[in-house]
Amino acid sequence: MPEVIPIDSTHGNSRDPRLLAALGAKSSSTRLQAALAAGTHPDPGLLDALVARCAIEPDFFVRDMLTWALTRFPPEVTVPRLRAELHSERAQARSQALHTLSKIGDGSAWPAITRSLLRDADDEVARTAWRTAVVLVPEEEREGLAVELATQLGRGDRTMRLSLSRALVELSDVIEPALRTALASDDPTVRAHARATQRLLLDPDAGFDAAVDEAKRMVALGPEWVGEAAC
Repeated sequence: MPEVIPIDSTHGNSRDPRLLAALGAKSSSTRLQAALAAGTHPDPGLLDALVARCAIEPDFFVRDMLTWALTRFPPEVTVPRLRAELHSERAQARSQALHTLSKIGDGSAWPAITRSLLRDADDEVARTAWRTAVVLVPEEEREGLAVELATQLGRGDRTMRLSLSRALVELSDVIEPALRTALASDDPTVRAHARATQRLLLDPDAGFDAAVDEAKRMVALGPEWVGEAAC
């Protein structure tokens, strides 16, 4: 049985060294409960330990609870610490910091979503950066973000491409000029991905795989057909 981490409803338990030890316990159930306890009674003294654990925690559900715990802290405390984590050499540290920033939703973090993160060599970091960017982007920078995201069209496997298409569609019609540019690309993979994204923008219920299949047919017919479909 995993150890039960007691919570003192008056003072919390964040200064209890048992909680800090539990965050790194062998049992994922114990780590999950420790993260729950930390978020139930958030104490700034735990912030560094929670962020550090995000960078190395192997269990998805524990990571999700760590993110929830961090959202329970005031943004003025968590956002600067998470922004600093975006410069980590550890890919998981960057992706988890981005994910948590997206859940906090504080626009002050937007300047930290850099081009290098949006083009990160690690697929999970890049995917998380795309999702976070569309949550945090100010209205006046949505078109510029669309242009930047469109540079990643054709990247990766189905999961990557679906993530990018969803991020672009979240930006709504400001993506249309960037998609038209991509439809003229010399790369058929880029053209097909742009066409599939355009299809999803026009008909969100179409489904990504159906949109991709249609896009491949259009690209196979030649650029004249793709151009007509974009009109």
